[in-house]
Amino acid sequence: MHKSAPIGVFDSGVGGLSVLREIQALLPDETLLYVADSGHVPYGEKTAEFICQRSTVITDFLLEQGAKALVVACNTATAAAITQLRAQYPELPIIGMEPAVKPAAAATRSGVVGVLATTGTLQSAKFAALLDRFASDVRVITRPCPGLVELIESGELHSDVTRQLLRSYVDPLLAEGCDTLILGCTHYPFIKPLLTELVPSSVTLIDTGMAVAKQLQRLLAERNLLAQGPAKGTQLWSSGNSSNLFLVLPLLLGREARVNPLLR
Repeated sequence: MHKSAPIGVFDSGVGGLSVLREIQALLPDETLLYVADSGHVPYGEKTAEFICQRSTVITDFLLEQGAKALVVACNTATAAAITQLRAQYPELPIIGMEPAVKPAAAATRSGVVGVLATTGTLQSAKFAALLDRFASDVRVITRPCPGLVELIESGELHSDVTRQLLRSYVDPLLAEGCDTLILGCTHYPFIKPLLTELVPSSVTLIDTGMAVAKQLQRLLAERNLLAQGPAKGTQLWSSGNSSNLFLVLPLLLGREARVNPLLR
């Protein structure tokens, strides 16, 4: 694979753009491909079998576009499908997401960590293993957040509806003494500004976008695949209504971009 080949990134919807922007910031010479599987968002309520099937379809598409590496920029898809993807594509560098349990356990002062995530992530064996490995000395309180992804998908990052829903998820965690919050879905960094209004300044918010970008950088360097520029920009596809993604891009990435339909 040539160094100048692009990197493929996908998510159930727009959430993975929070990871994409971290990759762009750390690796500005890389050309990026992004697929939003918005025709099937959210993944959090789907079966593992369905998520694996969609992940394979999208990975095949990104490989057809020449991708040299794959970032599964979705916690739910990582939990459900990354083991299968690595078995199917053993030569492909594949980087996934996982809730930042280890840094959260290290950061908490009260000993109580809250996790905001999708049902699929919280019910996964991968998440259970993280708790067993890194959270034995702290109390972890999980909170599934149905409806939140859909609001972010529609660009409602500051609306009263989003504020009220988010408050209903966060307030019980604060009442239990939580001083560290894990944003366990790639959509959630986009509502960090709203979240900071709803929690005390003493509460630490943790997501994993930059950690994933650094892991991608390490894997590409090990294989001598880091691009030397210049980047050819970012191409975007959506399996849902392309115009919806086009409309929210200025909110999420700060710029407009063409969105191609993914007919798969």
